[in-house]
Amino acid sequence: MFFRCCLILPLLLAVTAFAANTQAPIPPTANVQPPISPPVNAQPQNAPPANAQSNVVVVVSSKSAVKSLSAEQTSKIFLGKVVTFPNGQAAVPIDLPEGNTVRDEFYAKVVHKNPSQLTAYWAKVIFTGDGRPPSLQTDSMAVRKAVAHNPNAIGYIEKSAVNRSVRIVLEP
Repeated sequence: MFFRCCLILPLLLAVTAFAANTQAPIPPTANVQPPISPPVNAQPQNAPPANAQSNVVVVVSSKSAVKSLSAEQTSKIFLGKVVTFPNGQAAVPIDLPEGNTVRDEFYAKVVHKNPSQLTAYWAKVIFTGDGRPPSLQTDSMAVRKAVAHNPNAIGYIEKSAVNRSVRIVLEP
């Protein structure tokens, strides 16, 4: 009993001291004004306007048998949840590096994840051994070239980078 008291008492004192030092002071209520809230339908500051055209397209090789994909099918491929196209052909996703604006737009519109959510998702998947992220290319031109040379590859690029070597299968 004495031994438990010797362990618990210092621990309680430490926790109490920590809690006392981390509490924020309570401001006086005399000059408190309610926060200004944005209008209900306001867009986030860095979001494109609601009527803006998409700058990103999902592409496969022009030699691929895949003609179109839904956003859900594409999302599952890029999250490693499926490894084949709907026709059974192997799917090899090709990604752009973190911080790329085309990447951010693709994952926001198709996968519905922001960069930090995506990082957390892949950290968990890699840690559990349930998959690995798509291979990386440096920019849209490199993705287009890699996709054009592999009928099993799928990638996303800027719409302006599309040429005859690739086929658009999704315009989010």
